[in-house]
Amino acid sequence: MSNDSDTDELLTNEQIHLVQSTFAMVEPIADDAAVMFYDRLFELDPSLKSLFSDDMAAQRKALMSTLKVAVKGLTDLDSIVPAVQQLGARHSSYGVKDEDYSTVAQALLWTLEQGLGA
Repeated sequence: MSNDSDTDELLTNEQIHLVQSTFAMVEPIADDAAVMFYDRLFELDPSLKSLFSDDMAAQRKALMSTLKVAVKGLTDLDSIVPAVQQLGARHSSYGVKDEDYSTVAQALLWTLEQGLGA
């Protein structure tokens, strides 16, 4: 992601709109998208499966709920910072490593491509 040269914002308004409109297309297929995401995540790194409980239905719902809050909060990052910090601390306590986030990003982008036919 590149910043506009005339702004100090992390994301431009156009980028925020793009993320929010893309997520709006995902919401109707949220559970299917979450299944695709976790299938791909565990395909990319099977060791990550041990970080999750057996109740993947609840995990899928939590994923989509968290993404919804994050996407809606892009217009007011200060409003979501505490929740994101708590989420990061929780994930760290579960054994998530920094490099795992790259795998998560790959799985998420793949899910968007597959789920939305991009």
